[in-house]
Amino acid sequence: MHVTPVILCGGSGARLWPLSRSGFPKQFLCLTGDESLFQQTARRLAGLDMPEIEVADPLIVTGEEHRFLAAEQLREGNLELGAALLEPVGRNTAPALTLAAFAAQENGDDPILVVAPADQSIVDGATFTQTMQAAIYEASNDSIVTLGVTPSRPETGYGYIQTNLDPESSCLDVRKFVEKPDASKAQIYLSEGGCYWNSGIFVLKASVWLSALNSFRPDIAEASELAWSKRSLDDVMGGFIRPGKEEFAAIPSESIDYAVMENCPDSNVEIKMIPLEASWSDLGAWDSVWNIFSKDSNGNAFVGDAISIDSKNTLVYTSNRLVGVVGIENLVVVETADAVLVADKGRSQEVKQIVNALNQQQREEHTLHRKVSRPWGWYDSIDECDHSKVKRIHINPKASLSLQKHYYRAEHWVVIKGTAEIICDGDTVFLGENQSTYIPLGKTHRITNPGTIPLEIIEIQSGSYLGEDDIVRFEDCYGRGEE
Repeated sequence: MHVTPVILCGGSGARLWPLSRSGFPKQFLCLTGDESLFQQTARRLAGLDMPEIEVADPLIVTGEEHRFLAAEQLREGNLELGAALLEPVGRNTAPALTLAAFAAQENGDDPILVVAPADQSIVDGATFTQTMQAAIYEASNDSIVTLGVTPSRPETGYGYIQTNLDPESSCLDVRKFVEKPDASKAQIYLSEGGCYWNSGIFVLKASVWLSALNSFRPDIAEASELAWSKRSLDDVMGGFIRPGKEEFAAIPSESIDYAVMENCPDSNVEIKMIPLEASWSDLGAWDSVWNIFSKDSNGNAFVGDAISIDSKNTLVYTSNRLVGVVGIENLVVVETADAVLVADKGRSQEVKQIVNALNQQQREEHTLHRKVSRPWGWYDSIDECDHSKVKRIHINPKASLSLQKHYYRAEHWVVIKGTAEIICDGDTVFLGENQSTYIPLGKTHRITNPGTIPLEIIEIQSGSYLGEDDIVRFEDCYGRGEE
């Protein structure tokens, strides 16, 4: 059986602000362990390989703005990339899966697609693998298979799957998909049994998905096929595939559940559910994050440098500084370099309203962290005032910034680690630690790390305008224009 993992890597994770930002969303965060949720997902799916199951390199569906982040995290984890399908705009998960199905069939194959969101936590990897392998066998018979999670509480933040109870079978018939319920309805689902949390994980052949989509939502199928026919390929850092921009933007925005899954019961499309007992969480909001961490005797969970006095059932998550809490209960406290969140844990879903407010006020805190990832490394804006800005810049071995110039700012560079190769106005110099150079306003320049260890510099900008859009690129090994 040929299996192609499909990792859905879109979304902004707004409910996990301020740790998750639209420019660095939750799937790329290391919330649990030393790997990001995206890296953990890719590793889990790669581990489905066995003598009867051949697993291909994954197809990643992500936004154009996250392409380098996804590719770099796979490289860091020694994980292969089959192709990255780049969405020019968000159109929800049904068009995303449709692009992946077209890509999977590109060479005349019809593999079984294992479709998983990139932002979930699964603690028991061995049980996940066994459950998924069972789902793959079931899907080889042209069924759609989804994984359901046995509910442990009357959760209102998840959708549910209602099944026909069958104690003799581990693969259940799906009766109905239901949306996120209110508290009383969720309690009924928990008490009655036969209802499971919808994990958002699906296993099905590429042809089965396309056939079902054509039956239930031919408008999405037709528009997606048109966008796929206008695709282009970019081989930078792996296979980046771009569907036609205007054609993709015209696709109706719809989820996998709404477009197909909810229509399958009582149709000629067979849909099954296998229970997943692997300590699953979608980490959709801060209360879910609190649930997965170990607690002290008062129900508190701490990540980072925190001191708590007489507090209960609280999450304190720190990134940079010591945070002290006294006498609080049922709260979430999250600290980052440029923002702090304090919220009632029971109202975690409403954190998204802060992100909406930041967006309306056109503030950058909803988009980027102070530390910003780039394909060549990262930079951290450590100080800023009128007409000056200070950055710490980290450049990966053998990586290079673009050949560029600025209209409004000059730059001083001080090397603090590694060796820098610098081109300025046609002249090339090499600088070591504690050496510096000056880049005058308007001069064409580039910095490269020719070494085998990371290069770090302190950059001091001065000028009348210091925005990131004051960059004119002449050459760029990552295929970027003025972005």
